[in-house]
Amino acid sequence: MSETVLVTGAAGFLGSNLCRVLLESGHAVRAVDNLSQSTMLNLEPLLGEARLRFAREDVRDEAAMQRLAEGASAIVHLAAFKIPRYGNALDTLLVNTGGTESMLKAAAAAKARLVFTSTSDVYGKNPRLPFAETDDLYLGETSVKRWAYATSKILDEHFCFAYQQERGVPVTILRLFGSYGPGQNRTWWGGPQSVFIDAALRGQPMDVHGDGQQTRSFTYVDDTVDGIVRALFSPRAVGEILNIGSTKPVTIQALAEMVWRLAGTGEPKIHRVSYQAFGRYEDVRARVPEIGKARELLGFEPRVGLEDGLRRTIDWQRAVMAREGSLP
Repeated sequence: MSETVLVTGAAGFLGSNLCRVLLESGHAVRAVDNLSQSTMLNLEPLLGEARLRFAREDVRDEAAMQRLAEGASAIVHLAAFKIPRYGNALDTLLVNTGGTESMLKAAAAAKARLVFTSTSDVYGKNPRLPFAETDDLYLGETSVKRWAYATSKILDEHFCFAYQQERGVPVTILRLFGSYGPGQNRTWWGGPQSVFIDAALRGQPMDVHGDGQQTRSFTYVDDTVDGIVRALFSPRAVGEILNIGSTKPVTIQALAEMVWRLAGTGEPKIHRVSYQAFGRYEDVRARVPEIGKARELLGFEPRVGLEDGLRRTIDWQRAVMAREGSLP
């Protein structure tokens, strides 16, 4: 059955891939993005689709969002600012919280369900692994700007449940773990693999923060989008928090070495960067999800292994850089 889905952050990495999958499945898509952190190049292959409607708008514009949501059966809210490693803590807090409440108001007005993409970062410094959806959320002190992103997403999750309980908006919260793949942002916004690939292809040193022994779970974009789509169309997902991600963590050091082996030449060039370079900054030592709930409710299972996914991503990134003339 065809539905009309409003997707925010649609010109971003995950948003554009989600729009493509929804269109391929026969759904109509209303794509929203203010292009502050994304590019229309991501949506360019889809612009000829009659069932795609794009609007360049800020998600905090409540009137615009309610107009765009009218007649939509579902909203996937992806638009967000990410971890303020280099600044932008204020924008992170204002955009994320203001944008999410705006979309919840739009969902309430349209009587649409809302899928909100939260983040694995909300688990913070919790030492218990793997992270389960019912685990406590441990953040650092408020003077460390690194926690502004997780704080904004936790508040967003509270907004979601408050709107569900008090205004009848059906919500699903997805905590995503380390998405990557073709189309990813090629700066630190896209994750360490993005800048590692860029450096390896150029033969330049890869910046590894801290001692490199912090672990992360990296999830290929097709798997992440599969999880989002399953949640979007599953009645069992309403009212739930679900981890979506790979259960196979890797150290950042090992990730850098793997990327160099696949994309570089000679011995790996690794440049250590102290966290002191970012001012008062804290990192998370380990991050891996428990996905039993997503398996049970959605039938979700990550299928693309890290090395396979990196090969596909490197091929894409090499082709993009070749077109730009930025390869050595």
